[in-house]
Amino acid sequence: MKVLIYTLVILVCLLLVGVKIRHSFSTNIDQTSGAQTASLYDLQTTTLSGEPADLGQYQGQVALVVNTASKCGLTGQYEGIEALYQEYSAKGFVVLGFPANDFLGQEPGTAQEIALFCAETYNVTFPLFAKSKVKGEERSEIYKLLSSELAEPSWNFTKYLVARDGHVVSRFDPRITPDNAELRAAIEQELAVE
Repeated sequence: MKVLIYTLVILVCLLLVGVKIRHSFSTNIDQTSGAQTASLYDLQTTTLSGEPADLGQYQGQVALVVNTASKCGLTGQYEGIEALYQEYSAKGFVVLGFPANDFLGQEPGTAQEIALFCAETYNVTFPLFAKSKVKGEERSEIYKLLSSELAEPSWNFTKYLVARDGHVVSRFDPRITPDNAELRAAIEQELAVE
């Protein structure tokens, strides 16, 4: 009888874990309820070169916030993200890159190594900030805000779209590439809002 009970408990646990894992990968795009009161542009951070940075300097722009990594299977997205930045920056769009080592240590480099890799490999010109924690209790204030209504990053290259007023609009799964029609439409929709 004890074996049967233990077996049932294990099966229920596995079922619950399976549902949670399936749910975390089943949604590629999430949107906020619009009830968020804090603005990304109220926060401070540090640039990749170690200088203080006030995100208020981006107030009035639409931002795509991305947690990046240089040793990930998705690292090639740097190219498409830079292309988005080049295409839309004149219309009030900015990409804010936050290197993170939270997923299997795929961003082990120093700030100098990250900067050199991004510049030489992908000609990245969008702003990059200091390596940040993007998940868990120790995540940065920026990622606490980004994930206050939406899920934390599930992997490197999770993308958060932020409106001109600094409120988070939507979250795009890492598998959503920069050339994805839904991502581009969401950016264009936010850019159309004055």
